[in-house]
This record gives sequence, C-alpha cells and structure tokens, in this order.
Amino acid sequence: MTIIQILFWLLSALVLLSAIMVVINRHPVYSVIWLIITFFGISGHYILLNAQFLAVVNIIVYAGAIMVLFLFVIMLMNLNKDMEPQKSKWLKLVGAIACGCLLLVLIAALKDIDINNQIAETNTGNIGLIENLGTVLFTKYVIPFEISSILFLSAMIGAVVIGKKD
Repeated sequence: MTIIQILFWLLSALVLLSAIMVVINRHPVYSVIWLIITFFGISGHYILLNAQFLAVVNIIVYAGAIMVLFLFVIMLMNLNKDMEPQKSKWLKLVGAIACGCLLLVLIAALKDIDINNQIAETNTGNIGLIENLGTVLFTKYVIPFEISSILFLSAMIGAVVIGKKD
C-alpha cells in the first residue's frame, strides 16, 4: 500500500465515524463539531484528488461560515431537555422502517457496481489547480464573471440603502 492509499483509508474512516457521530449525538453543539470534522476529512479527500481549490473553499465556506451560522442558530434556539417534544414508539418504528427501506434502495442501486474497474487517479493531473481555474475564469468566462461582480456590487449597494436609517 502506498501512502496515498493509507491516507485515503484513514480519511474515509474519519469521515464515516464523524458523520455517524453527527447523527447519533444527542447534544446539537457536539453534532456541529463532528460535522466540522467531517468537512475537514472531505477536504483531505479533495487534496488527495489534487483539487486544492475545492479543499480550501470547503474549509472556508462550509467548515467556517456555515458551521458558525449553525452554532448561532443552535444557541439562539436554546435547546434543552424540557422543551424537547416526546416521540411516541410508533413514530420511532416508522422511522426505523423508513431507514430500512432506504438501506434496501441503496443496496439495490449499488449491487451491480464494479469497483475494481473504477480507480480514481490521485495526485495526478492538474485539473483542480487554482492556476488553471483562474486562467479559464479570466479568459473564457471573463464577461460572465464581470457581470456577476456587478450584480454582487449592486446587491451590496441595495442592502446598504435598504438598511440605512432616514
């Protein structure tokens, strides 16, 4: 096994464990922390696939901004045991049956897949590099890029005008 394969399996185990912890953890703040760890593991997979830009954007946008918003919402909701609605046994049974049906659909969808012939190329090529993205963005897509920047500028000006007191 090469170092890339070892890293892949370690990151995969980390992502699966932390994703399971997001679902089974009873405290919402801890679930958000496990979700941040999941995003970092996914970013590690992006780096192994030579997509550094996606890895950095994933960390900045999801692990940074979105998770801060989740934490603010959880803190503002003030979740505690007294306000939690009690779930009946029938509702839990229906949830377990729905989970089992989803598992059967996933197994049926994945049973004919041939994993041995589908090998991802890791650490090769230059498709995910920022230099190539910038070159394409500022040559082929320069007009839509500039139009979107004008749109964002007008939205910011509109937000300032709307938010300004008379």
